[in-house]
Amino acid sequence: MKKESEALGDRHSRLFGFVVLRIRPICRFLTYTAAALMVATTMMPASAARASMVSSIEDYFTDWFVRSSRIQSEQPHWVTPLTTVTPRLEQEFRYDQFWQANPHGIATDNFGGSKGLELIPFENIEVILGVPAWIAHNGHIKHSTKKKKATTDGWADETFLIKYRLLSANEESGNYIVTAFMGFSVPTGEGGNSNGHALFTPTIAAGKGWGPFDVQSTLGISFPNGGEDRLGWPLAWNTAFQYHIWRYFWPEFETNYTWFAKGERTGQSQLYLTPGLILGRFPIHDRVGATIGAGFQVSVTRHPAYNNAVVLSGRIPF
Repeated sequence: MKKESEALGDRHSRLFGFVVLRIRPICRFLTYTAAALMVATTMMPASAARASMVSSIEDYFTDWFVRSSRIQSEQPHWVTPLTTVTPRLEQEFRYDQFWQANPHGIATDNFGGSKGLELIPFENIEVILGVPAWIAHNGHIKHSTKKKKATTDGWADETFLIKYRLLSANEESGNYIVTAFMGFSVPTGEGGNSNGHALFTPTIAAGKGWGPFDVQSTLGISFPNGGEDRLGWPLAWNTAFQYHIWRYFWPEFETNYTWFAKGERTGQSQLYLTPGLILGRFPIHDRVGATIGAGFQVSVTRHPAYNNAVVLSGRIPF
């Protein structure tokens, strides 16, 4: 038994020595190659390095539309819903308008809807740079009290959204998409139009199409960096059902559900139903087009944030 163990140990030693002997030249070659590249890089003229960098930057912007077109060709070609954020990667400028009827005779007009510029800068990535909405308060306005100041007209918070497309296939290859979002809200708003704290909103989104019919859905939750006793952790689940007819017509029906964890509305929920119609994409020039849509959002649960709203959306895709 002892002799067999010694023999086995001897074989392992010889095998280890053989592997080291074979790998050592490869390691030496890689080391010398790395050293040579470092020396060559340090000896490269500064002007050549700058020229290479400038050329790379020029190529990045010159190929922007070719790259974004290829990226978008790998996903379904549905239209973006009115209120549900699409899992698709879009490149456009968007402006939304909301006329909300609130409880107690209060009305709120939202100019912009915190939408803005949507870009596809890299593979599978979209960045949305929101433009702060202007909020106007009408109807029966509550006056200031010792505990709470009256809400005045002003700017809302700045928002950003980053999308990363995880899976996708166009209409010829499966007609589906799965995307992860990360939303950010910065408390830059004025007075009662601001949340008062930054918000972080991770979201998962998906969509599936069957011929002219498609479903797009998102599920996300917002976490504030403070003020949880007031803002809570709202969990939002939005779904859009669309049907494509006559080339430019996209009738749709959306459900917008929110459940409030923590905060002033702990345990409460609200559900809005939003029938609407989107028209587009109408060609304008070359890559530039136009898409418009409108809908009516109505609450079907008790104690909603607002009773109903007229929604208008305009987009300039490019």
